[in-house]
Amino acid sequence: MNDPVGLGSEGPHFVVLTGFLGSGKTTLLRDFLGLPEGADTAVIVNEAGEIGLDGAILREGSAGTPIAMLSNGCICCQAGSDLALTIDALLAVERPGAQGPLRRIILETSGLSKPGPVLRQLASLAGHRLRVSVVATFDATCGMRPAAFEEAAAQWAAAHRIVVTKTDIVADDGVRDGGLARARGEARALNPLAEIVATPSRDEAVAAAFAPLARAAAAMPALPGIPTMTPHPRIAVRLAQPAGVVGYDDLAAWLDNLAGTLGDRLLRLKGLVRVAESPRPVLVQSVGTLFSPPRPFGTPEPGLPLFLVIIARDLEDGELEAVRPAGLFAFSSPTQPGTVVRAGSLRSAVVEWM
Repeated sequence: MNDPVGLGSEGPHFVVLTGFLGSGKTTLLRDFLGLPEGADTAVIVNEAGEIGLDGAILREGSAGTPIAMLSNGCICCQAGSDLALTIDALLAVERPGAQGPLRRIILETSGLSKPGPVLRQLASLAGHRLRVSVVATFDATCGMRPAAFEEAAAQWAAAHRIVVTKTDIVADDGVRDGGLARARGEARALNPLAEIVATPSRDEAVAAAFAPLARAAAAMPALPGIPTMTPHPRIAVRLAQPAGVVGYDDLAAWLDNLAGTLGDRLLRLKGLVRVAESPRPVLVQSVGTLFSPPRPFGTPEPGLPLFLVIIARDLEDGELEAVRPAGLFAFSSPTQPGTVVRAGSLRSAVVEWM
């Protein structure tokens, strides 16, 4: 699969910095731009209003950083935003005195943006070989409460890295229902696929927030520990284990039908599946309904764990089991995430498009 986050390519890093309203995105970015590691960074700020306050705040503490404003509304809601044109312009601009090209571009989205539609707009920039990642902020003082909003749920589920913010207020000393340890566990429960940055050290958190993702982050080296706690009444984290070797066409049909069934309730999917047409397992992943084509991954070693992790909103009992072709996967129980229940036997190549 061509990794939708561009891991392993050679272009500049493109970081989608997302997070719900008031969760500390701008402060995190401002602090990073003040570090030596923040050199050779350009920033794109998308604000839903017409007054670019976040851009003004960033300019105050980061003289010399190229900052472009997209203040014509939330880019995730626009059919034809100028995001791609802005990225093109930033990469093409001459940088007198700079040591080489830009190393990264950070897009700070509106607190009401969903990452999936934003990433979809990057498709026209394949020639730049951007190494794209999603970083989401998690306000430790609010915990899971914002997950009741569709936008916040989509932001956390899409993230490759979740940064716990406001740790100076919620310390790991037992205050506020468990402090930092509680916030770390909540973030992990919402997205077991993400790297969690949760430290009482502000400097460490800022440096780690925008560090390059390890190339191995695209891999699925071990069966993930699906949290035994219920992360949120509206967010389900389900483990799907293949019932056997599947045909590529069956897998493609199942993924297409899953997206058609769940629509924007599908928040994230990632994992490995063995298909009959390849001696190597294939890596499958999506952000929302934006899928990358499955691609061969790793080696044909027999002990490689095979599974998909599915993060979805407002998932109904039996909804995943009903996706056709039925029986391709066995799903963890929504009430007992550590168990797996069979969804029927493997069917022959019956494809029903929805």
